[in-house]
Amino acid sequence: MPSPFSLANQESYLRWRDAKLARVESAYQKSPPHFQGIIQNGLSPTENELNNIIKQCNDYCLSLYQIRDHESYDIKQTKRMILSLANKLGLSQLDGNICADEDSLTSITQTSRAGQHEYIPYSTKRLSWHTDGYYNLPQNTIHSMLLHCARQAEEGGESKFMDHEIAYILLRDENPDYIEALMQKDVLTIPANIQNGKEIRAAQTGPVFSLNTQGQLHMRYSARKRNIEWKQDATTLDAVGFIEKMFESESKYIIKHRLKSGEGIICRNVLHCRTAYVDSDHPEEKRLLFRGRFYDELPLIDASKHL
Repeated sequence: MPSPFSLANQESYLRWRDAKLARVESAYQKSPPHFQGIIQNGLSPTENELNNIIKQCNDYCLSLYQIRDHESYDIKQTKRMILSLANKLGLSQLDGNICADEDSLTSITQTSRAGQHEYIPYSTKRLSWHTDGYYNLPQNTIHSMLLHCARQAEEGGESKFMDHEIAYILLRDENPDYIEALMQKDVLTIPANIQNGKEIRAAQTGPVFSLNTQGQLHMRYSARKRNIEWKQDATTLDAVGFIEKMFESESKYIIKHRLKSGEGIICRNVLHCRTAYVDSDHPEEKRLLFRGRFYDELPLIDASKHL
């Protein structure tokens, strides 16, 4: 079947586009939205609960979940529960980044720890739009991501999510040349990470849009203004400007949700950001999220439906 992500296959693209928008617009209008689900027992999710998450990730590239019995787990048990849930969804290859814990999950919380405090995720500051692992090597591409809230902030800390397939549609409908530009292999470079004169990570250059082994769309993006190098051609810069305006316009396709204790998201590494927040003065009450970045791709239920 021709890929809808090929600019040479407009008919295939339009068929996929219309089906995607119909699913999304119907789901977003429901209350609660169709991309939200309940898990009664975090350590023993039912087959239906797991299939619901996978279906939502197939249809909307994300699934927001709520663990009903989350208060029965302490922090260590919560982490084990998260890893168990991910494994049951086919996610086991964790990205052990430099800020990750020993179990390769990352504790996202305000910290003064050396090697972490200089990065915005570990502060109370606003976190701009991005996909995870945009600075990784190609063989360490982050295809799936889990973010679980153990403790919410006192105030603020709202997350925003946008399905990257929707971003692709908006860009392609505006100007197909934007897609061609953003699929260039040298369109986006993240310079080397150098700390105290030592190279922690080499510079990484690659496309914004690419296809994974399933033929599904992957997006590599950051809205950061520093330590980022965009290819300096007019079409690329126009495309980057369009993306920025898309976020500023408060598109109807942007999902806003302040994660509460026991809630989380499992996704195909969609676009996301976070507002600034006010934290508790008590260390044991500070906002705490656990993040898992996975090299695995979430399973497809019906590949033909999504191509």
